[in-house]
Amino acid sequence: MIRQTVGLPQEKYDILIEDGLLGRAAQALEPYAGGHGPVAIVTDEHVYGLYGRDMEAALREAGVDARAVVIPPGEQSKSIDGLVRLYDAFADMKLKRSNLAVALGGGVVGDLCGFAAATYMRGIPYIQIPTTLLAQVDSSVGGKTAIDLAQGKNMAGAFYQPRLVLIDPLALKTLPERELGCGMAEVVKYGAIRSRSLFEDLRKRPDEEELIKIIGACCRIKGDIVERDERDTGERMLLNFGHTFGHAIEKACDYRTYNHGEAVAIGMVLAAEIGERMKLTEPGTTEELKGMLALHGLAAVCPCPPSELLPLLEADKKGETGGVRMVILRKIGEAYIHPMSFAELEFAVKRMER
Repeated sequence: MIRQTVGLPQEKYDILIEDGLLGRAAQALEPYAGGHGPVAIVTDEHVYGLYGRDMEAALREAGVDARAVVIPPGEQSKSIDGLVRLYDAFADMKLKRSNLAVALGGGVVGDLCGFAAATYMRGIPYIQIPTTLLAQVDSSVGGKTAIDLAQGKNMAGAFYQPRLVLIDPLALKTLPERELGCGMAEVVKYGAIRSRSLFEDLRKRPDEEELIKIIGACCRIKGDIVERDERDTGERMLLNFGHTFGHAIEKACDYRTYNHGEAVAIGMVLAAEIGERMKLTEPGTTEELKGMLALHGLAAVCPCPPSELLPLLEADKKGETGGVRMVILRKIGEAYIHPMSFAELEFAVKRMER
């Protein structure tokens, strides 16, 4: 088992990574749930059939009053309506501030459940059990919780850390290839911004043993960054590489055409190309990044002229008055925050389109 600890000034929690953890999740959850009333297992319709029903039964057999809250799969559930649905379910269960919520699923489930836990009765404990590669390497760690608004992705949210993160790489065997590619976009991101050696490790398809190490490496990078900047005011912004344009692409396509990883892959390529055009990024970086993404089934081709995305960037929560904070690669393995006015960004983007 890989055990990592995220140590923050006010709290700390473990990330456990091991094959077969899902089958033993009831044992891991019992110390957090036993004797404290009902436990809400928030999951989607697909994951409930794969793992949720068995987890619910195992907890009940252990004497825990576990109750599943099953939501429709997909980004559309990460909404005000979806949040209210969880509040109503929690209230109907009579959850109190000492009761536990469990996020069992991908990034949508984790973000939605985490935000509901952060705000229901001003905060109840929750545990992340991510079942997609993207959630395992990224969204389950670090305490960012959110829902989407009509104006943009993740516009309403809170920083709220889980009590525990349980990662079972065997869950990835049930994922479609497209979902694995979505997660690999985030893995490539970690290599691009922080670790050339991780980036090089991705030049071949990882086997099961290598995949566990890759998941551990990504969680270690993220945990280290979160420890130094929990509230996303400095270094943590590096984790947004590719997300500025990526979120705009998701919004432009009404969250239906591209999944999150595909949109981020396109966003990373656009950011690298802007960096090269501005002579901030080592020449050849964009092509190297595109090649790595293609190797993992990510075409990373922007669906429209990038200039058409600029109006959507103004609503991005990572922006600032009159501009955006772009994550720019100096080279593969090294990134920094580069504030840009909208005028500068528009100039750079339109140069790309000539």
